[in-house]
Amino acid sequence: MSGAVLVAVDEDADALRAVERELCERYASHYRILCVRSSHEARARLDDLAAADDEVALVLSGQRLTGMTAGELLDHARRLHPHAKRGLLIGWGDWGDRATGEAIFDSIARGLIDHYVLRPSASPDELFHQAISSLLLDWAEARRASPYTIHVVAESWSGRAYELRERLGRCAIPHSFCLADTSEGRARVAEIGEGVQLPVVIFPDGKVLTDPTDAEIAMAAGSPVNPERMEFDLVIVGAGPAGLSAAVYGASEGFSTLVVDEGGLGGQATSSSLIRNYLGFPRGISGRRLAQQAYDQAWVFGAKFAFMQRATALRREHDDHFVTLSDSVRVRARAVLLATGASYRRLDVPALDALSGAGVFYGGPASEAPAMAGRDVYVLGGGNSAGQAALYLTRYARRVTLVVRAPSLRAGMSHYLAREAEATPGLEIRLGTEIVGGGGAGRLEHLVLRDREDGSEETVCADGLFIVIGARPHTEWLPPDVARDERGFVLTGAGLRDDRTWPLDRGPLLLETSMPGVFAAGDVRSGSVKRVASAVGEGSVTIQLLHQLFAANALHPRGRPQEPASPIGR
Repeated sequence: MSGAVLVAVDEDADALRAVERELCERYASHYRILCVRSSHEARARLDDLAAADDEVALVLSGQRLTGMTAGELLDHARRLHPHAKRGLLIGWGDWGDRATGEAIFDSIARGLIDHYVLRPSASPDELFHQAISSLLLDWAEARRASPYTIHVVAESWSGRAYELRERLGRCAIPHSFCLADTSEGRARVAEIGEGVQLPVVIFPDGKVLTDPTDAEIAMAAGSPVNPERMEFDLVIVGAGPAGLSAAVYGASEGFSTLVVDEGGLGGQATSSSLIRNYLGFPRGISGRRLAQQAYDQAWVFGAKFAFMQRATALRREHDDHFVTLSDSVRVRARAVLLATGASYRRLDVPALDALSGAGVFYGGPASEAPAMAGRDVYVLGGGNSAGQAALYLTRYARRVTLVVRAPSLRAGMSHYLAREAEATPGLEIRLGTEIVGGGGAGRLEHLVLRDREDGSEETVCADGLFIVIGARPHTEWLPPDVARDERGFVLTGAGLRDDRTWPLDRGPLLLETSMPGVFAAGDVRSGSVKRVASAVGEGSVTIQLLHQLFAANALHPRGRPQEPASPIGR
């Protein structure tokens, strides 16, 4: 990361001096600082940096430039330095101005900027540095240059190497991958010692694991695997946004809480490279970082975790519930939350399934995007996750094509995201199209596309395919007592219209399943809104429902009595 360049351009001499002062005082020991007053000079210097193959980490531009707009300059920077973060410098007086706000929204929607940055005032301006540090952290993690990155070296992209990358991604752990016969791969193998068995996983503390199991990866990364105790007030199955939200609220309100997940943190949300419409994060937040921060928050409040453990059975005995884990351990709980989420459906094209991990990937591209640099990539799907994946890939790939079965992009995608996708250079959208074939010699080389209206087919060259289509709930392990709809999603509350599925005199609570004391939240629940914010909300609401449940049973959380919790202000 040493030597990467921070570029700033502003025709306001005083404002540029303030920016240069703050950048030099805080970042000059690790980055090269380049500040210019002319848009034409800035463009020329960006050209020179690209010609010299110098890394650019950040480009900042004032709003008002002569000869070109800030958006045009930053778009030029994006084309030359696709990994660089781009910020629009605005003055304090412009903050909250309607015209400025519209310009920022339009620039973000068109992919011209990552966000705005307030010009610094008195030194040190920590608000300015908060914005800069956040952008640089995003850049470092995208480039796999953060100090806590785990490195994977293997002989091929597929097989166990792909499984390791997928597992690290599901655990929300920053990681990089290289082939053993590349210069980087040879250097890393040489550091370990010749003759090492591949694949290897190298941790930031120097620890090296040879072809490790999933549990060994989790333990080496500091993640708990086995429950510390066998009895809890609440057991949460699934560590996605709904489960993590319930863990935070449950542990903070005194419930002894255990979160179990067969993968790791974040669930499907970790495949979202940038969530822009989540409350409180105006610059957006990656699904991985949201999961990491939620885990830290729950852990501080006292929630316990058991990763790489799959829930295999659920039973209710009187007012207690027993969850059996994959290592045959039975955990007792007074309430259970099902937050197992859903995974993307398989494409059901055998030739493409055979190339899974070798150019064909299910889910978002957070882990695989760097390997797509300069390549032709396709994304299949019409929802928000597919849109986010396609936009993220445009930072790396030469060309990205979003393949959508529906005749309209807005049929399944948020308006803001559809607008951004339509305006992003390098992103082609093919509506009313499906993928019916493809293949390659050991790695994806081509796809077969079919027009759903006229049935015509076209074979196209493709280096990567990311499949982000319809969700399948993880409910196959549940007993018949837990009622589900025709697609396997769990019925809750008012959705339990058949009185025969409910065994008690009282009615079911809002998110309660047909098994009393067992709740469902997030994507696994029938009728849920497939959005991160909705899942987080349902997770928190579950805790309020637990207070009602325990009060009805004349019980309190173990450890200390609880006052009835107000549903407001939580």
